[in-house]
Amino acid sequence: MLKKKLAIILFAVMLVLSFESGVFAAENSETEKDIVDVAKEAGNFNTLFAALEKAGLVDTLKGEGPFTVFAPTDEAFEMLLKELDITAEELLARDDLKKILLYHVVPDKVMSGDLKDGMKVKTLADKKVKISLDPVMINKANVVKADIEASNGVIHVIDKVLLP
Repeated sequence: MLKKKLAIILFAVMLVLSFESGVFAAENSETEKDIVDVAKEAGNFNTLFAALEKAGLVDTLKGEGPFTVFAPTDEAFEMLLKELDITAEELLARDDLKKILLYHVVPDKVMSGDLKDGMKVKTLADKKVKISLDPVMINKANVVKADIEASNGVIHVIDKVLLP
């Protein structure tokens, strides 16, 4: 009889806990940030965010997705500006800015575990990037931090701006 009562109590506790964890999961998914919010909150993608605004791509990357974004850091943009011998304002004024940014976005969620050495992935710029492993690279950019998840995809931080 005692075993039966304990089993019923245990069942009731498990039932209550399963409902509570479901509620918390729903609350977490509602407050989860999209790719733009995650990148903005990180604080080292200011130039990328300014470029996305200038190119009119913020709403796109706040959309449903899923997206994979190879996100160059502010330091990566500084290197590009020196390499091209231009200012940030000149970069933001380029006619091909939108195409450059779309070259950093894959219309699917690609986690690091999905990657294979030598694979090519088509971007929203309608061009492919090449994936290398050991070390993990996108074209000639090193992936410095992978698998930063957002509600509508994933961000992989890279140390160079990709040019189509």
